[in-house]
Amino acid sequence: MTLAYAAGRAGGCPAPRRVLRRVLRRLRRLRPPGASDEGQIGVLVLGLFVLVTLLVLGAVDVTAAQLARMRLLDTADAAALDAADALDERLAYEEGVLDRLAITDGSVSRAARDHLARTPLPPGITSWAVVPDTGTSDGATAVVTLQGTATLPMSGWVLESLGGSVTITVTSRARAPLG
Repeated sequence: MTLAYAAGRAGGCPAPRRVLRRVLRRLRRLRPPGASDEGQIGVLVLGLFVLVTLLVLGAVDVTAAQLARMRLLDTADAAALDAADALDERLAYEEGVLDRLAITDGSVSRAARDHLARTPLPPGITSWAVVPDTGTSDGATAVVTLQGTATLPMSGWVLESLGGSVTITVTSRARAPLG
């Protein structure tokens, strides 16, 4: 005979099984009449489905924004390389060309704008422009800053209906050393 059983029979501590039955009976009395647990798993599954769907849609939009940023950065790199070769003829005749090409803010900005004008918009970007910060910091390095508007495939319509958009700004630098 076990100790718990002996204590329960002797009038001491009731057996664990009887205690559990009493607790369950009292819990059942607390529940409103006619209520059951049926259908509760459906609500849980629906909530989890909505949560997972939102996470997947968010991941798709974040990936689309990152791809648009990379495409805009590729275009900024190409424009900076083009602008690094944009010789300012007036400055070259005045100072000469020694160890680097003579470029100015104007020549870099013109070259970047010309490059954008002849480059088609990549997928995922609806518009782009050269930012006024475009130019040169030291007369040898072309700094091109582009700003573009990206479209998000899943939640873009929500942003557009609210009057917003996803704006991406990238900067690229290039040099054209001589020798």
